[in-house]
Amino acid sequence: MTEEVALAFSVSRNHAFLLVETSCALVSRLPNTLAALERGDIDLFKASKVAQLTREVSDEVAALVDAWMAKRLAGRDPGAIRKSVDRAVQKFDRAGYEERATAKRALRHVSLDHEDETMSKLSGWLPAEVASSIYASLSRAATVRRRSDTSRTLDQHRADIFAERLLAEDGHGTPRAHVHVYVDLLTLTGAREDPATLAGYGPIPGWLAREIAADPGSTWSRLITDPTTGQLLEAGPGTYRPPASLARLIKARDRECTHPGCHRPAEFSEIDHITTWARHGDTDHHNCHAACKTHNMLKEEPGWTAEPTGNGGTTITTPTGRTYTTTPEPLHDPRPEPKDDDTPPF
Repeated sequence: MTEEVALAFSVSRNHAFLLVETSCALVSRLPNTLAALERGDIDLFKASKVAQLTREVSDEVAALVDAWMAKRLAGRDPGAIRKSVDRAVQKFDRAGYEERATAKRALRHVSLDHEDETMSKLSGWLPAEVASSIYASLSRAATVRRRSDTSRTLDQHRADIFAERLLAEDGHGTPRAHVHVYVDLLTLTGAREDPATLAGYGPIPGWLAREIAADPGSTWSRLITDPTTGQLLEAGPGTYRPPASLARLIKARDRECTHPGCHRPAEFSEIDHITTWARHGDTDHHNCHAACKTHNMLKEEPGWTAEPTGNGGTTITTPTGRTYTTTPEPLHDPRPEPKDDDTPPF
């Protein structure tokens, strides 16, 4: 159901999951919160705060929290509602709260969310005291730097120190990273300003692509495209852990998971058949594509089918009969061949 809603609303699977989860909780377990939503006392975002913090409690505890919150919703901001719900859950389910806190601390992780205009958000899901200590340490170091360097704000110093500490793996070395950037030769030389592509992120301006390419630690690979379509024809091995030729071409062509709405970079996805090998699918660039593990397995679920349309394109059919077609974006706009000029001088 989550995957179906994600495709129908053109949202991420995480967003779709929250929509489905919140809707089910409001209808089945949180009648007072649903009534507040219907009256216009709160919006869906505020209602989702109640649903999210009661998702793991029993129906009995959810009913107690819902009743306790009935007069604590109208006129309050989402942060205040969340704190009240958290307090109510601890009040009515203290033992369960402690068990869930222990389990969640084991789920610590780091996530990456790409934003607009060359920026991204790197965040860590950490125990509160650890996250607070990290932030305090960054703030102290940023304050010290700010005293001798006022050209950057305190926030900028804090962000720069954060990046330096993470990229220098042992805390002392020179920061190094590897990213995949796709840029045509004319833009790379500065003769044209077409957008380049940062794998997993999307379009970036030409000046940023040139800045990355000029870094002494960067490695280059040759990509040959069809000028009339912009689609990839060949991918050279380069010098960075070259994969098999077919996998290399597919990763360079697709750049990210080909399932609509999924943007996991191709280098972290699986290269697999659209029409499966068991169903006599060919192993070539027309029938193979990059897909994250979740969406690679989805086509094997009951009611889901995937058919190749050629050159990595896929038509997905969902259990409700809806179809969605996706095709890898060309690396550049089509460039028609110049017309012959028969007028003199030749």
